[in-house]
Order: sequence, then structure tokens, then C-alpha cells
Amino acid sequence: MKILSAEQLKEADEVTLKTEGISSTRLMERAASLVFNEIHTRLEGADINIKIFCGIGNNGGDGLVVARLLHKYGYKVEVYVVNYSDKRSDDFLVNYDRYKKESHTWPALIKRVEDFPEISPGDFVVDAIFGIGLNRPAEGWLAKLLLHINGSGAFCLAVDMPSGLFPDKVPSEDTAVIKANYTLTFQTPKMVFFLPQTMKYSGEVQVLDIGLDRGYLKEVKAMAQLIGKREARQLYKPRDKNSHKGDYGHTLVIGGSYGKIGSMVLSAQSTLRAGAGLCSVFVPKCGYEILQSSFPEAMVITDEDANELTDIKTDLEPDVICFGMGAGKSSKTVKAFKGLLEQTENPMLIDADGLNMLSENNELLALLPKNSVLTPHPKELERLIGKWDDDFKKIDKIEKFTKKYKVVLVLKGAHSFVFSGKHTYINNSGNPGMATAGSGDVLSGIIAGLMSQKYEPLVAAILGVYLHGLAGDIVAEENGYESLISGDICDNLGKAYLALMNDKKKV
Repeated sequence: MKILSAEQLKEADEVTLKTEGISSTRLMERAASLVFNEIHTRLEGADINIKIFCGIGNNGGDGLVVARLLHKYGYKVEVYVVNYSDKRSDDFLVNYDRYKKESHTWPALIKRVEDFPEISPGDFVVDAIFGIGLNRPAEGWLAKLLLHINGSGAFCLAVDMPSGLFPDKVPSEDTAVIKANYTLTFQTPKMVFFLPQTMKYSGEVQVLDIGLDRGYLKEVKAMAQLIGKREARQLYKPRDKNSHKGDYGHTLVIGGSYGKIGSMVLSAQSTLRAGAGLCSVFVPKCGYEILQSSFPEAMVITDEDANELTDIKTDLEPDVICFGMGAGKSSKTVKAFKGLLEQTENPMLIDADGLNMLSENNELLALLPKNSVLTPHPKELERLIGKWDDDFKKIDKIEKFTKKYKVVLVLKGAHSFVFSGKHTYINNSGNPGMATAGSGDVLSGIIAGLMSQKYEPLVAAILGVYLHGLAGDIVAEENGYESLISGDICDNLGKAYLALMNDKKKV
């Protein structure tokens, strides 16, 4: 699903009005009616106080349509017009008159703190104050109103976007922003719903298809792509019945040091669970017995050193090398890593201490094979590209980095991002239970296992991140968040593949 900017969505509105020959008021009615339908489906006529806060622009017009329809169906509705300016949009005025005419009531006007209504924890609040059109922070009594709503304890549903949240920048810490429990957004998700600094404001997000022009939506270049089940399924390559293990590639997993062999077990197992035909593991001698006893499917090769990597030599010709998990950063290991980079032509997957070695030895970056996949968590990323002021500037720095070194970068997080230098992809599977030791090691193995099966590195990263999250969702559904461990994710990759292809199971 495409993620578009505010400017692109405005243009989509304009194209739709022209191609369909309808008024903006009619399009507003169509969009806001979908919001009403979602509310009505959930409340089912419940005897609950609904308080709708409407701005004086088009978002407020949406709120007035919702209020009129709720009133028509017998709900207890109170409407408050947030009078932050003398200007009103035309569509707001049209729907203001319609609401008064059909409900036979006048909305209350809020223009100072004394006008704030009491909001009880059991109330249902609809936020239709600003929407996507905000270009400066709320101030004075208006900011206090947003904080008043937040502090009420009431359930809050935001129409299109929580008020106070910008579509294209991160608000400062002291900026007042509605913290919605649920957001019903129009046509496409917004980037700020997925950024670590701003995702806390939108709560659960549902996208409503309001029927904007299909031709425009198909052709417009997106800010990013949201990867869900439909998109991930399109990337999957079915297997030919007449095949053997050699058809699915050989992954060589390299890493480990004394006391850190467990990460190697997780990564290596995940390569085969992801579908690689063969897996070999290169570790210090201290990892030999651990891997031979815990993972009999792998072939194990050892360094001459007992405790760390010092000289990576094998007679193998793997399809992909997965490097870095638990490797440490000693001078001998850095030298061994440099030698590996110098003799490797195929794209690699580099994680953990491999990333840390790149950060501390920048000259190694020039040796990275083209289209290699790097999988940092936020702190590893900071060491790699430097600090950033906010998440939008972070994205800019990542895009420059990936273009310069011609790599794919997976930024792990609640919504993992995949950057190719040309496009950005945002994963929509996964859950908080996956914030656990070893989860990243499993992800590295999955992506490497897909690369060994001849998936292009970018495709392997996108599909691998989705399957990783989907397996975690399956575990969490059965066992809850708290007891989830990284081995569970690996063990449930088979179920993830089945769920990916099962139309009845939507994860």
C-alpha cells in the first residue's frame, strides 16, 4: 500500500473531483460517511455520550457529517466547534448548516479555556479539529484543549490524523498533540503513523478507501510502501516439485566468539527454516560442540583460534554469507573481516558486530559487495551514520548512505523499515513481544536464507522482515507477548509461510 504526502493526497482529491465531476462537499460526505459506518458498527447504538470536536476547516466538516449521521441514528451527540480562526472552509459551512437543520441543535463554540466541556472517562471523543492540514503547532487555549482531551481518560478516535500532529515533520516534545486510541485515516496511511517518535499519537490505525482516482494513485510515486500480507505474498516464489537442495542455495553463517555462540545457532537455524537448501557455519573452536549438538543440520567449520575469529578460510563457494552475530570487535577479528570482504563478490548480509566493525573502521565500507544487506537496530545505525535530530532527518541520512554504498539497509524496530537508496518500505507485521534477545539474529538468518534461494537482496529483506514479524504474531497469538523468545520465531516460520498463503488467516 502506498504512503503519500499531504500534497499528493490534496492533488488526488482534486483529480478525483475533476474526473468524477463531483463537488468537494460530495467527496467529504463520502469520506465522513465511512467514518460514521465504522463508529456505528462498533458502538451498535450504545447509550454513550459522544463528544465531537470540530475545527473550522475540512477536517471539521468531516466531523460535522459524522455528527449529523450519528444524531440521525439516535446517538447522544454533543458537537463543539473549535473556533481558532475567523476563516471557515466552504465545506465546513455547508455541513454546519446541514447539521443545524437536521439535528435542530446548535454546536457549542469553544474560543477560550472557560468554554471547555467536561469530558468523562466513559465518553467517546471524536477528534476532527485539524486533520492533515496543520502547518504550525497549536498554542494558547487551543493547545490546552488538546491536553484537556488527552487528560480526560475518554476513548478518543481521530479522523484522518490526530490533531496537533504534522504530516511531514516531528513535533517538539512540548507541542500539544492528541493521543488517539484509534485513527481512521483516508485513502492511504501517513508516514508519521510508523515513525518511532510519532507513532504513539495515532494508536491503532485503519485506512478507509474513500475512492480517490485510481489512475492517479497507481501512477504517483509514493513516499514509501507499506508491506502487508497482500504485498508480501506477491514477493513469494512457489517451489518446483522437481527440485533438490542445491536449487535453494548454500548459506555460510560466520560469527561467534567465546560466550556468544547462541546467536550463531539462532541465525543458522533460521536460514534453513527460511528455506535455504544448505547451511554451513564458521565459528571459533569454542563453538564446535555447541553447534554440532544443537544444530545437526548444519556443517561446522572452525577458526584456528579457540575463542574468536582470526582467519576466515574455507573451500566453500556459498551463495550468500551471513556475517557478524556475536563476533566481537577485536583487532584480529576486524582483520579477518576485512579479508572476507576483499574476497567476497556476492551480496552479503551483515549484522551485529559486523556493523560495529564497519562503524569503527569506515574504510571497510568501500569493500562492501554491491546490494549487501545491513540490518542495524537504532543504536547500531547511529554508530554507522551518525546522530540525527528527528526521524525525518534520520531517513534522509539513511537514503544518502544507501545510495553512496549501494546497499540495502533494514532498520529494525516496531515497524521495521527497508531502504534501497531509491525506495522505502515499511513493515506492518510484528508485535511488542518480539523485543527480546536474539530476535535480530533470527531475522538475519531469515533474510540470508531467502537470498540463498535467489531472491534479490531487496526482495529478501522485505519478505524476510514480513515473515519474521508474521511468525512473531503467530507466537504471540498463542502464548502472549511476555513469554515470546527468539527461538519461537524461528520455530514458527513454517506456520508463517502457511499463513502467508492462507486467505482465511489475516495477520
